[in-house]
Amino acid sequence: MSPTKTIINKALNLKPAERFLVIEALVNSLDNPDPAIDKAWAKEAEKRLKAYKAGKLKTVSFEAMFPKHS
Repeated sequence: MSPTKTIINKALNLKPAERFLVIEALVNSLDNPDPAIDKAWAKEAEKRLKAYKAGKLKTVSFEAMFPKHS
């Protein structure tokens, strides 16, 4: 059996409360911001805002994007 399957099987055999702790730890581990990604998104947002203010960016209304919610 592969090491990954062994780990998964061990996790599946934990008590529900223990599995919850493992799940919580895994989810929290994914919730760590990556400064490089945050920086790239900030740069992209600034670029899009500048293009919008200059009239170079085509916009779509909320109603057109989400007709069920308007």
